[in-house]
Amino acid sequence: MRQATVYIDSEALQYNLNRVKQLAPTAKIVSMVKANAYGHGVKDCLPALSSTDAFGVACLEEALEIRTLGYQQPITLIEGIFSADEMLSVLQYNLEIVVHHQVQLDWLLAHKDAYIAKNLKVWVKLNSGMNRLGFKTPEIIDVIQSLKADGFSCVLAMHFANADAEDHPLNEQQKNQFLDVKEACDPIMASCCNSAAIFKWPELNFDFVRPGIMLYGASPFADQSVKELDIKPVMTFTAEIIALNHIEAGESVGYGSTFVADKDMNIAIVSIGYGDGYPRAFPKQNYVTINGQATLVIGRVAMDMIAIDNTDLNAPLGTVVELWGKDRLVDDVAEANGTIGYELLCRMSARPLRKLK
Repeated sequence: MRQATVYIDSEALQYNLNRVKQLAPTAKIVSMVKANAYGHGVKDCLPALSSTDAFGVACLEEALEIRTLGYQQPITLIEGIFSADEMLSVLQYNLEIVVHHQVQLDWLLAHKDAYIAKNLKVWVKLNSGMNRLGFKTPEIIDVIQSLKADGFSCVLAMHFANADAEDHPLNEQQKNQFLDVKEACDPIMASCCNSAAIFKWPELNFDFVRPGIMLYGASPFADQSVKELDIKPVMTFTAEIIALNHIEAGESVGYGSTFVADKDMNIAIVSIGYGDGYPRAFPKQNYVTINGQATLVIGRVAMDMIAIDNTDLNAPLGTVVELWGKDRLVDDVAEANGTIGYELLCRMSARPLRKLK
């Protein structure tokens, strides 16, 4: 059987959740499990996250999967509902919604009494300069005050556009707008910290924090590693060597013959490719690891195979190769690919085997 495998480390996931608790000890934790738990698999991750206060998802379908698996924590739909009829499921399954435009507000108000009776919070999204979702000021103040007057329990919510950037001017603008609205709507619960903000601005943790990528052991920062942040990679992605070749100087490898050996080499073929979610294009040199030792990926990544330099390792057939994980960090693979760890994790295909460690 082909041995391309994704291992999910439950202990690492629990460790990262505990890091959030250390960094935000007074806030409730809304663990973000959208996009199939950032590609890790909701079903595999929820047991390790069972002590979280709540979950955050992008849409109704993701919330219903959590309920089907038996978890009863509050769930927030961070993009709100997409049609009026989804309010029926919101009420049936006790889901909390974000409202970020007037139509969503109208859909909510049509079920005001039932929503309030279930003691569900309304998360009201502030557009403080990111310009994706949310009400701008001063409109949001009127929205919140009207909801409170109607008896709703509200959470003021915002998302930072540049929390991973040290000195971006929009950070202060967003902070100040959020604090101004919070003061104008006082008393109100508040939530604005994603993974990067949890590390950077503990004074903004308020009532709820929303960790995402840090739970899965990838860094929200380009200039700080998971080791520096004291979080642990949750996913290890491996495959096996299925062929060994010797090539001489001047011979090429793979599609397009883009790699030409400048000396005699031993190479190994690994059964993995972009059909599994391994990235194809590498503007910078990429590596894999074998028993903790790094070695070059050479030639083009194909749908099902890659070639690696085996000259100094002499790894035999069947050797396990780490594509990313604890030795070769997903953030480093992403950097070589010209992207971010989030993308590589989220675009994993269903093809590799999945196992809990």
